[in-house]
Amino acid sequence: MAHTPLGAPRPSAAAVLDEAVRVLAPKDGANPLVQRIGVGAAPRSVFATLALEQHQVIASDRLSFQHLARRADGDPPVADFFDLLVEGETLALARLAALADACGLTDREIAEYRPRPGCQAFPSYTARLALAAEPADTVIALTANFAAWSGYCAVVRTALREHYGFPEAAGGFFALFAEPAPELAAGARAAVQQGLDTGQARPEVAHRYGRLLQAYEAMFWNSLAE
Repeated sequence: MAHTPLGAPRPSAAAVLDEAVRVLAPKDGANPLVQRIGVGAAPRSVFATLALEQHQVIASDRLSFQHLARRADGDPPVADFFDLLVEGETLALARLAALADACGLTDREIAEYRPRPGCQAFPSYTARLALAAEPADTVIALTANFAAWSGYCAVVRTALREHYGFPEAAGGFFALFAEPAPELAAGARAAVQQGLDTGQARPEVAHRYGRLLQAYEAMFWNSLAE
């Protein structure tokens, strides 16, 4: 993204977020596993692995979002956004239990599972952003990723019911992310607007973060397919 010329009006938060979602959107065919799931061609066992990996992802991301909220304590709209994400991760973990149960996973299997490196690259990079990135830039990068993740979850939620015969509750984890989240969208706009108003948000830097997040998102799904 080019820098705004001196004296030109600053772009709105909504415009910045819309551009990030558009520019960083995955290319068609970037996620072959979700395409296979969508038509019922992926093995049923992939959902057990997904549940096991997501237990690890959620635990890590929740800590990262808590740290980002603390770092943004002096900028309430930004901190509020990450507090919302912490609440969302807590709810996601609760809903993931129904998928794990439907896959026949035991508490011991979940506790002793050895995660795949490719599946854990995304939360590892999120933790790096939590330590060093400007929180407002992280909001932009995450918003672009959430748009892609939401689309994937919508496909998986439908496929679980139509092609794999899972009970409705097993799709609750994916429904959480597939459905619109107006409060989170409003929180992202408020957080980014705060970053723009204070000069802390740098969309061109956020895009760099976002490209890596999208690459690690693809790595997650590709690793599940192995």
